[in-house]
Amino acid sequence: MKKQFGPVWVIAEQNGCEIEIASLQLIGKARELADELGTACAAVFLGHQIREAAWTLVHAGADRVYLVDGPELQLYQPILFTAVISFLARMEELKKPEIILIGSTCMGRELAPLIAAGLRTGLAAHCTGLRLDMDKKLEALIPAYGGMMSIVCPEKRPQMATVARGVFKMPHLDISRKGQILNLPVPAIPNQPVRTLEIVRETSQEGQLEDARVIIAGGAGACTDEGWQVVRDLAETLNGALACTRPAVDEGRAPLSAMIGQSGKMASPEVYIGVGCSGEQQHMVGIKGANLMVAINNDPKSPVFQQVDIGIAADCLEFLPVLISKIKAFRKARSGCKQTSEQ
Repeated sequence: MKKQFGPVWVIAEQNGCEIEIASLQLIGKARELADELGTACAAVFLGHQIREAAWTLVHAGADRVYLVDGPELQLYQPILFTAVISFLARMEELKKPEIILIGSTCMGRELAPLIAAGLRTGLAAHCTGLRLDMDKKLEALIPAYGGMMSIVCPEKRPQMATVARGVFKMPHLDISRKGQILNLPVPAIPNQPVRTLEIVRETSQEGQLEDARVIIAGGAGACTDEGWQVVRDLAETLNGALACTRPAVDEGRAPLSAMIGQSGKMASPEVYIGVGCSGEQQHMVGIKGANLMVAINNDPKSPVFQQVDIGIAADCLEFLPVLISKIKAFRKARSGCKQTSEQ
């Protein structure tokens, strides 16, 4: 007899009724996993006055949204959110989830282990890939020992994983898509010893790397005054986001928020150009979603050339100024042709 699988859940996060990008990206992946399992894709959505925003989760691919709306849920409360989600996962009226996915955000990194402990199941954290194995078990991929390692929860259910923003592509939002929004009451929860009173957000460029179409990343081979300047010049010329590997952060060339990799940001730009990057797995996993990958390194035997679409063995101090001047000349000529044709 064919095995029946429970639904794939995504714990959808919102801030001021705006759904986190990581949650929408996870809905897209959950939709794929649910289709492969022959089951439903559902979102759990907690907050206050968020029903309108819940439809976005349906448009992204959810078959149903479990909406728990109440003033006490307006701000993220770790103990309360854990209790509500754990309660839903045990409800007899709802089919118990096979898989629960959570964004690896500030909230998700705290919430996921609390839920896993409450449900007495396992958790794979900060994954860079998700797939089903031959037995239809969730296989979570994480970087380890210079390569990739898979984590499987063989017996306990639900299977749980956290994934950072940028690992998966944004799903197409189909406003004609049909789905259910089920209103569920806030269960009675004992007094909380800790409560969130206010959330203060940094006034930074958070999300710039994750949303960038072009990313220029400087590695250890570009960590000189002259090298870092030409990397900056290339990023400015291409109107791209400036990123880096760990050595650039350690040397004070760039802030931690600009680091891409296992312990930094995940991004899926249209174009990635790595300058002086060696190809270490800790960095490359953060950019694996790029459509076109280019590496510039003065070592022809560098491992990075085995992981990119275009490899250029050259000294960045010699190559980049020429490249930048050619790009500027091309733009100038193109602009001149456009003006002539308009006249």
